[in-house]
Amino acid sequence: MNSSKPIYFSLITPTFGRPDEVVEFLESLLKQEYQWFEVLVSDGTPGDTLRPVISRFLNNGVYPLTILYTEHIAVSPARNAAAAAARGDYLIFLDSDCIIPDKYLSQVVSFLEKHPDTDVFGGPDLAAEGFTPLQKAINYSMTSFLTTGGIRGGRRSVTTYLPRGFNMGVRKKAFDDVGGYSDFLCAEDIELSIRLLKAGYKVAYIPEAGVYHKRRTTLKKFFRQVYRFGAARLLLNQRHPGNLKITHLFPLVFSIGLLMSLLLLPFTELPLMLYLLYLSLVMIFSTMTNESVRIGFLTIITTLVMMVGYGYGMARNGWEMYIKGNKQGIEL
Repeated sequence: MNSSKPIYFSLITPTFGRPDEVVEFLESLLKQEYQWFEVLVSDGTPGDTLRPVISRFLNNGVYPLTILYTEHIAVSPARNAAAAAARGDYLIFLDSDCIIPDKYLSQVVSFLEKHPDTDVFGGPDLAAEGFTPLQKAINYSMTSFLTTGGIRGGRRSVTTYLPRGFNMGVRKKAFDDVGGYSDFLCAEDIELSIRLLKAGYKVAYIPEAGVYHKRRTTLKKFFRQVYRFGAARLLLNQRHPGNLKITHLFPLVFSIGLLMSLLLLPFTELPLMLYLLYLSLVMIFSTMTNESVRIGFLTIITTLVMMVGYGYGMARNGWEMYIKGNKQGIEL
């Protein structure tokens, strides 16, 4: 890496509504230690109503801000439009419900200077101190090795690491070479990571470059999100055969097993006791990690919602694709 020329980053976020979160996102970037970057907000909010709310950031004195607007634009086209307008050496895709720590870009630069051949990178999915107990429980369920095997990025992981769009950096040349985001409607970030990996680009996990990811604020919204993730996993495997791993089937197996253990309850309590043991371990480790018994108990609920939602989405789409023969799958 040529140290005489600072690395320039283009931070990209797609948005649709949620103005308060976008403002919080932009405010967090004002505090970045490393200031060689620009921000591009690609917005689809009806009526262009977000622009007046965030226009005060246009001349903030820290970073250039570009606001791109196309009414009702979907996530992938929104990201692609911003990438086309970006000037950075690296594109960093971030979700608008993220808060970016002050040292985020400094940590990325430090890593890239040591590993200049890195083309694609990502970092941890964290919960900030000010998040609600439910948000912290959801974060633990989504990121713990006990619940997801660390597939969203962790020091331990049971699968090849694939950066996600909430915190994903890509060398601009690599992004352009593979054609950017595709027509995938859900799990489009994973699909892009798979294509980048297949094209031979080097992918890295930067443990110090985490972002505080708010996620869904209700269990209903969280269920809908993981349901879509489960359904999309089979579509990913259809486009990229061999991508489906045993760990991806865990929520489906978990859900079926839980149903069977309840049906067998009049005859034996052993299967259900094993589930209770597993959930107790999740609760204990979440309690220790979050230093809160309340969050530990909430993690039992969020883990069940995650497993059942993801498993149901996979089962329903599996029925649609492999039994009914509809290769397009269910509507996501």
